[in-house]
Amino acid sequence: MLKTIFVRTSLALALGLAAQTSLAWDRGDFKTFALLPAGSANPEALAVDNRGAIYASTFGGEIHQFSQRGQLLRSIKVTPSSGALLDLAFHPMTGALLVVDFGGHQILDVDPVTGAATVFSTIPGGAAAGPNALTFDAQGHVFVSDSFQGVIWRIDAHGGSPQPWLTEALLMPSGYPPFGANGLGFNKAQSLMYVANTANDTIIAIPVDANGVAQTPHVFAEGVNGADGLSVDEHDNIWIAANLANELVVLDPTGKAINVLGDFAGVKNGVVQGLLFPSDLVKRGNRVYAVNFALDVTTLGLPANVTTAYTKQVTRHSIAVLKLGDDE
Repeated sequence: MLKTIFVRTSLALALGLAAQTSLAWDRGDFKTFALLPAGSANPEALAVDNRGAIYASTFGGEIHQFSQRGQLLRSIKVTPSSGALLDLAFHPMTGALLVVDFGGHQILDVDPVTGAATVFSTIPGGAAAGPNALTFDAQGHVFVSDSFQGVIWRIDAHGGSPQPWLTEALLMPSGYPPFGANGLGFNKAQSLMYVANTANDTIIAIPVDANGVAQTPHVFAEGVNGADGLSVDEHDNIWIAANLANELVVLDPTGKAINVLGDFAGVKNGVVQGLLFPSDLVKRGNRVYAVNFALDVTTLGLPANVTTAYTKQVTRHSIAVLKLGDDE
């Protein structure tokens, strides 16, 4: 069990309670929730179904399903696909499992039992397109971030041709690694969309009018090292996977960091201890799950970074979990 001070501090922050004084961050202790099957490729994103089962997509074209206890329930091969699978999520209205096929520049509708895939939407731009993450609005529209073209695409709830909802220089990459618009999500009122720019270490806020039209965006937060997957909780706190920092950063609705969770604790027997290049997260109840992408960036033709040597030691990929408080 985590220290009492961590339970009080982190749980209070997670619930959005106002702190009367400045409190030190306690990073907690991420434990291994589940191991992917031996030989599985790097896991990149997480999703949860309506029964609480957890799904992880991989760079090998697979999706692995786990129980709430971390037991492997099913592994499927998404077919056809390019293999380079990124974000995945269940559509809140149709129930369809939508998966970003980064290499195929498309969004797939995937059968979660068989892995059979049909094209839900194709992102314009050909090889220049970089679809990365997705989210939904209250009307069921699907929004997809494009890391290379600086576009947020909007797609009808039942698929079809995407329309550019916002094209913006703030969503373009100008740093390392060279991925711009990435994780995205709406606040509760759906008056703001937040988008992580991985290369620029920024979180962009996009105001949304009553008709769902994007307004002029602005930089909401700076300095989130490798801002990747993003989730907005029920208190409008923004949870971000900071891949280059090997941590999760939690911002309040004003953009202030109210917690930093996790750290890298080495590689033991080929398995990451703690977090290593976390690319996505899911918060469910009093637990937060993070996927250890553990990406060796040199395989993408990029210069090595300060943790690349450790990613080369990973032989079994994993999902980590942090308990924020006691079970009810």
